[in-house]
Amino acid sequence: MSIATGLRGRLTGRHLPRRLTQLYVGLALYGISSALLVRGGLGLEPWGVLHQGLAEKTGLTIGVVSIIVGAAVLLLWIPIRQKPGLGTVSNVFVIGVAMDGTLALVPEVQGLAPRIALLFLGIVLNGAATGLYIAARFGPGPRDGLMTGLHRLTGRSIRLVRTAIEIAVVATGFLLGGSVGAGTVLYALSIGPLAQFFLRRFAIPEQESSSTVVASGTPKQAILRP
Repeated sequence: MSIATGLRGRLTGRHLPRRLTQLYVGLALYGISSALLVRGGLGLEPWGVLHQGLAEKTGLTIGVVSIIVGAAVLLLWIPIRQKPGLGTVSNVFVIGVAMDGTLALVPEVQGLAPRIALLFLGIVLNGAATGLYIAARFGPGPRDGLMTGLHRLTGRSIRLVRTAIEIAVVATGFLLGGSVGAGTVLYALSIGPLAQFFLRRFAIPEQESSSTVVASGTPKQAILRP
């Protein structure tokens, strides 16, 4: 079962406050987690490498660069006929603002131990943030929408399209001066399992009393499989 299938279902109006809360808390946490990875200095997530590289070259803050890149990617949705949602547009702005706000509050750290702690905290928070805002079902982020749009147009697998995009993004960001390191590899290996774990925890049930999705012999529990 795909994530989209697992999250599909008619959500009644009573879920709207929870969905909105999950959306904006998730996006804010995503920006915070990305900022923690910056402060950790042990390697960023793929798009973070690009954002940091562009920030180094332009003199803009990394949050502002994130907003500009997100808006530019969103423009690429036009030729591939992707339709944005509230979550898509919110993604562009909220993550960048949260990122710059966190960087303004959290100072640079010295010493390997605190940097490792920030790395692990940032990755786990990023997984939780991903689960929160995807489960809210207000539309994919600009970068995710680019991936699914190219998948639909080319017929290539999601895995292949995502891998190609992220390799290009990391390589470009690295050449521009973005931080690639052990954290980048750890993020790549762990974000999938973490996102799946938190998607299960934050999935919004179709009914308050029980979920309509049953899998692997586990009753009354929504199971999401990537």
